[in-house]
Amino acid sequence: MEDHSLAETGTEKMSGTTMNKQESSRLKGGLISMPFIIANEAFEKVASFGLLNNMIIYLITGYNMGYAKGANVLFLWSAVSNFMPILGAFISDSYLGRFLVITLGSVSSLAGMVLLWLTAMLPSAKPNPGEHPSHAQLCLLFGSFVLMSIGAGGIRPCSLAFGADQFNKEDNPNNTRVLQSFFNWYYASVGVSIMIAVTLIVYIQDKFGWKVGFGVPAALMLLSTFTFLLGFPLYVRVMTYQSLLTTCAQVVVAASKNRGLKLPSKVGEGWFHQDKDSKIIVVPSEKLRFLNKACIIRNRDKELDSDGSALDPWRLCTVTQVEDLKSVIRVLPIWSTGIMIAVTISQVAFPVLQAKTMNRHLTSKFQIPAGSFSVFGILTLTIWVAIYDRILVPIIAKHTGRTRGLTNKQRMGTGLVISCMALTASALVENARRTRAIREGLIDNPVAVVDMSAMWLIIQHCLTGLAEAFNAIGQIEFYYSQLPKTMGSIAVALFTLGMAVGNLVGSLIVSVLDEVTKKGGRESWVTNNLNRGRYDNYYWVLAILCALNFVYFLGCCWLYGDEDDELLPVLTKAPNEGYEVEEKDLEK
Repeated sequence: MEDHSLAETGTEKMSGTTMNKQESSRLKGGLISMPFIIANEAFEKVASFGLLNNMIIYLITGYNMGYAKGANVLFLWSAVSNFMPILGAFISDSYLGRFLVITLGSVSSLAGMVLLWLTAMLPSAKPNPGEHPSHAQLCLLFGSFVLMSIGAGGIRPCSLAFGADQFNKEDNPNNTRVLQSFFNWYYASVGVSIMIAVTLIVYIQDKFGWKVGFGVPAALMLLSTFTFLLGFPLYVRVMTYQSLLTTCAQVVVAASKNRGLKLPSKVGEGWFHQDKDSKIIVVPSEKLRFLNKACIIRNRDKELDSDGSALDPWRLCTVTQVEDLKSVIRVLPIWSTGIMIAVTISQVAFPVLQAKTMNRHLTSKFQIPAGSFSVFGILTLTIWVAIYDRILVPIIAKHTGRTRGLTNKQRMGTGLVISCMALTASALVENARRTRAIREGLIDNPVAVVDMSAMWLIIQHCLTGLAEAFNAIGQIEFYYSQLPKTMGSIAVALFTLGMAVGNLVGSLIVSVLDEVTKKGGRESWVTNNLNRGRYDNYYWVLAILCALNFVYFLGCCWLYGDEDDELLPVLTKAPNEGYEVEEKDLEK
C-alpha cells in the first residue's frame, strides 16, 4: 500500500510538473512577443540602410577617396553584409540557436555604429583635406563596417524564423492564420523601415551633419537591442538542429568515399538508405547519378544502427538527403542569372553622385536629399506587388490557367528585361546631364549644379524597383517551389548569396573599367569628375551585360525544363520482397 501511495504521489508530482511546464509554455510566444521581435528588425533596418545611401559622400569628403574607390568599398561592404546571413543561419541552426545569434548580432551592429559615429566625432579619426587616410584611420572605419556586417548576419536570417517559432500550431490550430498575419506585418515593417531610412535619416545627415546623422542610427540600434532583450521572458526558444548545409556536405563526402561502388543497373537491384520511420521506399532519381552512391547500403549490420539510422552519416546518407542536394544543384544555373540584376539593384553610389550635381528642388526652399532618390524604387516595388497580386493575377490567371498568373521563370525573365531598360535610362539621363554640364562650361567643376532637374533620375529608380519586384520575388518563389519543403530557408539564402556575388561582380566591373579606360593617359570613365568621366558608357556596358545575361537565362530555362515537380520512382515493397515500381508525385 505504501508503495502504491508513493507511486500515486510520484505520479501526481510528475503530472503537476508536466502541467506547470505546459502552462509555462502557453505564457510564452504568440502575439505578445511580436512587438519586441518586429521592433528589433525594424530599428536595425532604419539604422543600417540609413547609413548606406549617403556613405559614398562621407567616404569622398571625409576620407578623400576617389569615386571608383569609394564605390568599390561600398560594393565590398554590401557583399560581406549579404554573405554573413548565410553564416549566421548556419551557426543559428546548428549550434547557438536563433535568440542568441540575434542578440549577438544586435550587439555587434551597435558596436559597429558606435565606432562609425566616433569617426565623425573624433577629429583624429579622419585625415586632413588632401591627405590619404592612415592605416589606423582605415582600420577604425572598416572595423565599423565589419561589425555592422556581422550584426546583419545575425539579425536578418534569424528574425523572421524566430518570430515564426513563437507560434506552435500543435498548441493552437488558429496559430496558422496568426502566423500569416505576422508575416504580413513583418514585411510591412521592413518596407516602412527602409523608406524611413532613405528619407528621414538621409535628411538628418544632410541637414545636421555626420555627427548627428551617425548618432541617430546608433541610438536607434541601442533601442533595437534593448527592446529585443526586454522581451526575453516571453520568447519561445527552439532547440538547434543539424543544418541543411551540413547534410548536403555529408552527401558530397559520402559519394566521394563510395566512388568505387557500382550503381545498380536496374531500380530493383540496389538497397538505398531510407529516412527513419519512412512509410514509403524511394529510390534516387537518374539525374546526377554519381551522388546516388552516397545512399547505397553495402552492409546493413556494419552501417546501420538498431533504429535504422546510419552509424556514420559521412559515409551513408538517405535518399532524401541525396535528392535535396540534387534539387539545389539543379537550380544553380538559373540562380546564376540573378547575379547581373543584383549588380543593377546595388547601384547606390553613382546615382547619389549624379543627384548631387543636379537640381533637386521641389520648392524654392526644399530639395530632396541626394541619397533619398532610391525611395522611388522602393515605392514602385511596393505598389507594383500590391497591383500585381490583387488586380493582375486574377486577370492573367484566366488566360494562362495558372493560379499565380505568370510562371516564376516568366517573372524572372521580365525582371531581367526591365533591368536592361533601367540601365538604358541611366545611360541616357547621364549622357544628357554631362552634355548640359559641358555646354554650361562646368566640365572642370565636378561639384557645380547643372541646370537639369534631378527628377529625371526617378525613371531609372522606378524601373529598377519594378525589375526587382519581378525578378527578386520571382527568384524566391521559384526556389521555394523547386526545393523540398524542408529546405525553405535555403530559398532566401540562395537569393542573399546571389546579391553578395552581384556586389563582388559590380566591384570588379568598376575596377576593370577604371584600369582599362585610363591607359595611355586618358581620362578614366569612372574618374572623380563626373563631367570629365563617361559614366554614361559605364551604364551602357552594364546594359549590354544584362542583355547577354537574359540570353543566358533563356538557355538555362530551356535546359531546366518544366517547373513541375519531378517524378521519382517509389517502391511499394521492401527490397527483400521484390520491387514494384510506380510513379508518384512526391510532395517536396
